[in-house]
Amino acid sequence: MIDSNTLKKLHNSLSGDVLFDNLHKTLYATDASVYRKIPLAVAFPKDKNDIITLIEFAAKNNITLIPRTAGTSLAGQCVGDGIVVDVSKHFTNIISFDEKAKTITLEPGIVRDSLNVYLKPSGLFFGPNTSTSNRCMMGGMVGNNSSGSTSIKYGVTRDKVLEIDAVLSDGSTAVFKEITSAEFIKKTKETSQEGNIYQAIFEELSSKENQKEIKEEFPKETIHRRCTGYAVDEFLKSDLFGGTSPTINVAKFLSGSEGTLAFSTSITLQLDDVAPKESIMVCTHFKSINESLKATVVAMNHNLYNCELMDKTILDCTKNNRELAKNRFFLQGDPEAVLMLEVSANSIEEAEVLADNLIADLEKNKFGYHHPKVYGKDLAKVHYLRKAGLGALANIVGDKKAVACIEDTAVALEDLPNYIEEFTKIMDKYQQNAVYYAHAGAGELHLRPILNLKKKEDVVLFRKITTETAELVKKYKGSFSGEHGDGIVRAEFIPLMIGEQNYQLLRRIKKAFDPKNVFNQGKITDAFSMDESLRYEVNRNEPKIKTIQNFSDSEGILKLAEKCNGSGDCRKPVEAGGTMCPSYRATKDEKDTTRARANTLREFLTNSEKENKFNHKELKEVFDLCLSCKACASECPSNVDIATMKAEFLYQYQEKNGYSFRSKLFANNAKYNKLGSAFPKIANFFTNSIIAKKVLGVATERSVPKLANQTLESWLKKHHPKTSKKSVYLFNDEFTNFYDAEIGQDAVILLEKLGYEVKTVNHDESGRSHISKGFLKEAKQICNNNISIFKDIITDETPLLGIEPSAILGFRDEYIRLADDKASAEKIAKNSFTFEEFLSKELEKGNIDITLFTTTAKTLKIHGHCHQKALSGTHASFEVLNIPTNYKVTIINSGCCGMAGSFGYEKEHYKISMQVGEDTLFPKVRNTPKETQIVAAGTSCRHQIYDGTKRIAKHPITILKEALN
Repeated sequence: MIDSNTLKKLHNSLSGDVLFDNLHKTLYATDASVYRKIPLAVAFPKDKNDIITLIEFAAKNNITLIPRTAGTSLAGQCVGDGIVVDVSKHFTNIISFDEKAKTITLEPGIVRDSLNVYLKPSGLFFGPNTSTSNRCMMGGMVGNNSSGSTSIKYGVTRDKVLEIDAVLSDGSTAVFKEITSAEFIKKTKETSQEGNIYQAIFEELSSKENQKEIKEEFPKETIHRRCTGYAVDEFLKSDLFGGTSPTINVAKFLSGSEGTLAFSTSITLQLDDVAPKESIMVCTHFKSINESLKATVVAMNHNLYNCELMDKTILDCTKNNRELAKNRFFLQGDPEAVLMLEVSANSIEEAEVLADNLIADLEKNKFGYHHPKVYGKDLAKVHYLRKAGLGALANIVGDKKAVACIEDTAVALEDLPNYIEEFTKIMDKYQQNAVYYAHAGAGELHLRPILNLKKKEDVVLFRKITTETAELVKKYKGSFSGEHGDGIVRAEFIPLMIGEQNYQLLRRIKKAFDPKNVFNQGKITDAFSMDESLRYEVNRNEPKIKTIQNFSDSEGILKLAEKCNGSGDCRKPVEAGGTMCPSYRATKDEKDTTRARANTLREFLTNSEKENKFNHKELKEVFDLCLSCKACASECPSNVDIATMKAEFLYQYQEKNGYSFRSKLFANNAKYNKLGSAFPKIANFFTNSIIAKKVLGVATERSVPKLANQTLESWLKKHHPKTSKKSVYLFNDEFTNFYDAEIGQDAVILLEKLGYEVKTVNHDESGRSHISKGFLKEAKQICNNNISIFKDIITDETPLLGIEPSAILGFRDEYIRLADDKASAEKIAKNSFTFEEFLSKELEKGNIDITLFTTTAKTLKIHGHCHQKALSGTHASFEVLNIPTNYKVTIINSGCCGMAGSFGYEKEHYKISMQVGEDTLFPKVRNTPKETQIVAAGTSCRHQIYDGTKRIAKHPITILKEALN
């Protein structure tokens, strides 16, 4: 038994860290699979010496090491009860790049898409392209022998691996690379651990009987997606073992070994020239899956760069995701399946010919009923829709989920239609409506049954369906693991897939590489049972969690947390674009990801024995750096809305542990601002003093926003509104009223100039500050008051307009969850708009007279507020700022600004707040010419931009008001 003192000594012996607190063990107990195993500890090595120390410790103490990067573990490869070794934080360097030889040497923590960003200027790229490419790492891709959508053109990861620098099970090091047969024989004579490995390979593969058995039992050679077991068939290419090649490379054998044989510290890869610059995607619609698969055989005669399938089930899942719904533009009707067929050429004219020939061939064979062509930037949207398929499947509400168990089968392309026909019969037998998607052109579909693994009967089905599918794959001499690996879910089927004799061969090779079972025990050989150690306890009594917010759309807060399937979209780096997840981007800690928060909440809501299951310091820690930006509500394919769950957690936790003075101050800032607005100069002097900041727990480096000399409410009382046939109601939020009153005045003047009567009524503040600090009782009362005030006056004829995005968009978001009168809340929500949304709609209707605006040229760059991007979008801002004829407007891909309301003011969060800004926004603002106007609708955004860059950003309202003739 290894105690905490022993682990502390191990931690102290490393340059990196070994953590064994409950939080980190919880975070690393799951991956993107259905399994859960609590590890002994989690290690974050900083260098090769740390890895050697960890291996020596594991060997001495008879424990296993589970290597982990990110974005490639669907089968349970990265869970275990030993020490999880996460190299994603520190092993992120490119070691060398030989542009002439088209090779690169890198550490295993490099993200695949980040690598290609680095390579882009050279005209080279790494070809294999997983759906998780914007966050998956090269170590995992090698460990799995990943393929992705481009394998039909560029092959699989194994094809690209040239060299692996590894630490062996005794702590020694070795470099595996291409060597001659003579050099191989020489290595078998060495007395080292490396020599033992070469000797074992030579003895085992020299056997004619073993060679014959491999040829007979392994998948067909034409199937290039093959990850079942170890790639011993790779050795048969060598002239030492019956082949013709005078060279041999053990590095290629290690590709697909799932970290069970050695620990890679650097990898050398072969690169490809980038694809031709012009591409067209033909998105053919089908009335049945079977028709689409038959069409695939025809389509693959057209030199495709992509041939991907999405079925109706997964397409329907994308309807309910705000971000994905935007990418459904090419769909017509309700197809049962869509094939995404990409052709490429050096000119658009050549690409058009290729696309037309493809369509003509499909039509000649009477395949498909609609063949839209997608061009240019829209291709990325189609690819994004397909790539998000894995996460979107978690959008199925309830306990039944599309389960990964048979999702990685690959057969020869000519066998695919018949194989799927037989597979469908298995599904029909079990009354399953399975999911079909992904790599049709490679003979691999990610097939998933819909199961509830909380129920014993479905766990039984889990095994039955997996077993029968394995037998069917074997019938077609296919690969049971095409690119996702064996892990836990498929490893116990390896004897069936390759024969018992070959399986025993794998066990002996594992023993030669790893005699003490140091590396990733229970994967590939001597496998864990596929229906044990599941994420959920079978036939458990479902926890009853009482919440103040309404989570009925997900059947409760626990099931909302359970929607996180671990796909790790929240780990995408800055260069991948988007906003999610700003805290992870700043710290690079798994603890600060969306999935970490969802998984930790799920763990404690499920297993806590406390009356208040939210009352855990681990939850407080994991939610601490969440900026409540709401990017996860739209960018996460599963719509895991952490901001909403954080508000609920804060409420529940603080109800038990009390509310701090500072939290009360921030939550009730409108009340205190009302007092301060009587003497704004005195209040501003006090709040910006060092003493006040220290007393209030505000970072002394931070400037505090100043109260306006006159509130908007006061100005409105003196203003004489103009009457008009068209009228709107203005929501005078607390931020505009007290801080940005001039913007409020601009809004009224602008609307009146455009011919609208601006009406106002006495109403409550928005409740945004209360929600963000977890004061949900007060927020609920504010919400109910505002709904009562507005329910009879807000209609499609008299909409409610807001200036501050986070305030007005609360009507469309949190108010729905907090309101007692939900019907009225939903009615108001449909007619509540940001200022830009309203003007954009009016512009589209032809109700805006553009001659009222200047024709003077001006350049504008828009930074979108996080809530605006998540719940509305920045396109409306772009549209309305283009109303002045000669305004040149672009949207900055700027992520989160980092302020997030009170977050950026709090002394303990100031540095993270500024780091978030530095990740994307600040550099882009600084690089913008001084004459270019920065535009930001959010009051916090404008403040953060000033504090971080000393540039003044203006609200779109002010820009348009100033543009009036």
